[in-house]
Amino acid sequence: MQETRLNTARIRAARRVIDPVFLDTPLYRCEALEPALGCTVSIKLETANPVRSFKGRGTEVVASRLADQGPRAVVCASAGNLGQALAWSGRGRGLDVTVVASRFATAAKLDRIRALGATLELVDGDHEMARERAAAIARREGIRLVEDSLDIETCEGAATVGLELVEAVPSFDTVLIALGGGALATGVGHVVKALAPEAEVICVQPQGAPAMTRSWHRRRVVITDSTDTIADGVAGRCPIPAVLDDLLVVADDAVLVQEASITAGMRMLLDHAGLVVEPSAALGIAALLEDRDRFAGRHVVTIVCGSNVDMDAYHRWVGR
Repeated sequence: MQETRLNTARIRAARRVIDPVFLDTPLYRCEALEPALGCTVSIKLETANPVRSFKGRGTEVVASRLADQGPRAVVCASAGNLGQALAWSGRGRGLDVTVVASRFATAAKLDRIRALGATLELVDGDHEMARERAAAIARREGIRLVEDSLDIETCEGAATVGLELVEAVPSFDTVLIALGGGALATGVGHVVKALAPEAEVICVQPQGAPAMTRSWHRRRVVITDSTDTIADGVAGRCPIPAVLDDLLVVADDAVLVQEASITAGMRMLLDHAGLVVEPSAALGIAALLEDRDRFAGRHVVTIVCGSNVDMDAYHRWVGR
């Protein structure tokens, strides 16, 4: 495999600084999903932790290094999940955490960031505006800016999901990974290509937020003017060049799915797996629904990456 910014030895070391509450998450075959999808389906469940997403793995690595090095203040931009995770990890290590988010982000995520003791600043725009504001705060205050997917700690923390996957499942054909900024996809993808290279790594993104997928296919950064998707956790417009370079090495394909398939995936995970998930976490199931022939007869692992969802919106989406 070509080199990426990630390092397998560092990923193994990351497990030693991540709170065990985020590690060794459930991984199991979900036979109830299989008749409708036409393939063997295993779920890697990243929602059974205090922040209900995989993001805590990366923020634990970030916060542990900050605590060791001395800086006591940190700022990030977040659609909600990273902010919660950084607030949780920072609180446990005495860090002063500021999170910048869009005013239009999921209310439940914003409420949880506040409840975890972080300072929350809202902007009247999308996630890219939040990123600009967080960078301005970091410059003004002279504090650490955490940039999800660009900061290698966020990728290598997420990559520990991949270590658990390849260690627990000796043989699988495909892993489906939600694609947003790229930390989860590049992290898990790096481990799979290093340790289980025969497996296919496929990234999944909504048609209404296609920037990283378009960039992967064109092998250059493609910026979109806007996003239009319920999957707010992956709704970026401006891919990071260094992250795209890593993704080009570790991903075998990147696909786009329709909004109707995302909500159908959420319903299937509720009805057949008993899981309430946010839209981003259903992207893998959406990909299976849209291309059954491609995956027929294969063993597919999908990473259920988050369950922070506004329940009123959730009931509208799943039709309950």
